[in-house]
Amino acid sequence: MRKSDEVGLISWCLYDWANSAFSTIVATFVFPVYFTQMVARDPIGGATQWSYAVAAAALAVAIGAPALGAIADNMGRRKPWLFTFTLLTLALTAALWWVEPSAPFVLPALTLYAAASMSFGFAMIFYDAMLRSIAPPGYLGRLSGWGWALGYAGGLLCLVVALFGLLKAEPPPFGLAVAQAEHIRATNLLVTLWFAFFSIPIFIFTPDRPATGFSVGQAVQKGIAGLASSVRQIVRRPGIGRFLIAYMLYSNGVNTLFSFGGVYAAGVFGMSLDEVLYFGILLNIAAGLGAAVFAWIDDLIGSKCTVLIALCGLSSLGLATVLVETKDWFVLLGGALGLFVGPAQAAGRSMMARLAPAGLETEAFGLYELSGKATIFAGPLVLGVVTSMFQSQRAGMSTILLFFVAGMLVLLPLREPARSNDS
Repeated sequence: MRKSDEVGLISWCLYDWANSAFSTIVATFVFPVYFTQMVARDPIGGATQWSYAVAAAALAVAIGAPALGAIADNMGRRKPWLFTFTLLTLALTAALWWVEPSAPFVLPALTLYAAASMSFGFAMIFYDAMLRSIAPPGYLGRLSGWGWALGYAGGLLCLVVALFGLLKAEPPPFGLAVAQAEHIRATNLLVTLWFAFFSIPIFIFTPDRPATGFSVGQAVQKGIAGLASSVRQIVRRPGIGRFLIAYMLYSNGVNTLFSFGGVYAAGVFGMSLDEVLYFGILLNIAAGLGAAVFAWIDDLIGSKCTVLIALCGLSSLGLATVLVETKDWFVLLGGALGLFVGPAQAAGRSMMARLAPAGLETEAFGLYELSGKATIFAGPLVLGVVTSMFQSQRAGMSTILLFFVAGMLVLLPLREPARSNDS
């Protein structure tokens, strides 16, 4: 492999390192806890409101993803789209700095977060679609897994910087006012800078497909006109429809777990923000190790088996985590659960890359996002409804287990394509 190719692959993986700061701090461990504990009127109501915002953003991505993928496939290049949505995510994340710890800021907080999450989801379509076109033969599973592992490492390091550089600093740097939670709100600015800086290499060094010569207007017209035909061509591929349904189900569980893990830890076990962050560090270490180890297993035994192993681990350990009563057992089992989060995500991405028809990868990943987001509102919505109905976050969190089990049952009969088709 040429040195330039290696740099391009590393740069692609580095985008996972960059964007995981958003997933870890803004979407999971800091901003959701800040919102439910300090912005919303009460934690239970805040958890319910947060679930609706997560669901709304996911639904918007689901609606727009296939059309965006079709347009991008007709234009050829993916990096301009990736750059646009990355820039929009950065701007919206930075705007969360202005969300103060007061009930009047509930609507602005939910609106800004939902918009940032939507833009982030669109960016991931184009990023994931690059995987098969850049992966060396026989390395598709490993490249996907290594990207996820590097992402968890990046999210972990950014979380550590946020914890010790902002949240626990005495006094907070830059004259940040604790009374106005400025040291917490500043984590959004940290994420913005982190995401922006480490995204630069992919736009410089990672190769892109050549442009087709179509203008944006022509690509929109051609992409929308041919969308139905392309979707039929993709879905008719052996196994792809079943996989998309399975992914739709189990990704509901994974994404709901990520969105509400910090909220659950704070609400059920009384964890402080600092404790939630320590727990987040543990989860990121475990998930990164899992993604890295299972990256080899993916190329060895296949994506389907890797996903099934991960879902078995998530289901059994998830059940135990919901049932435990003490904080120590919750932390121990939650850390073990983290080992299977990364493989479920990384192997799902490599499975989609293996199944996607050549030349329609971006559109296929648009459908991948659609299947992951079309009903992703169901996870947060069911969690929110059950939490509100029983006035119990424990009852709400237990609903994610249904999605893991259903995904396993749908995936079991699928026949995986030969790994000789990886390139």
